[in-house]
Amino acid sequence: MNLFEIKDLMSQFDESSLREFSFKQDGNELRFSKNERQELPVSAPASAISEPVKLAVPASDVNAEVAVDQVDSQSSQTAEGDLVESPLVGVAYLAPAPDKAKFVSVGDSVKKGQTLMIIEAMKVMNEVPAPCDGVVTDILVADEDVIEYGQGLVRIK
Repeated sequence: MNLFEIKDLMSQFDESSLREFSFKQDGNELRFSKNERQELPVSAPASAISEPVKLAVPASDVNAEVAVDQVDSQSSQTAEGDLVESPLVGVAYLAPAPDKAKFVSVGDSVKKGQTLMIIEAMKVMNEVPAPCDGVVTDILVADEDVIEYGQGLVRIK
């Protein structure tokens, strides 16, 4: 698939009422989402690249140029604090309701067991508790992001 075909798909997706779109062809996969910003992996033949590549498609501008960045494995190691990972696949909600305040923000002190966010899976709201006392140093997901098992959610120091 060439860049022109990808741009054409992006344009059609932008004009549609779809919220998410996935396309697979010859071992390559392309995903679009109108949800909050999320980085999605793109697979390519091993002969074409030597390192993993990510395709970033911001929800606010689906017609933007396709941004291809190399994955920097060291950036996750240099961040401060312990990583709280997702216990399941679902949709992350940072507040109990759209009109309510967020559970936590960067810089907030949290106690062990305090709710950090909710993950909706199969219409069930699952609270994600803080594993320890500390201060929230980073929130790694946005409200309504689709998340996967083991994905980093929050860092607590």
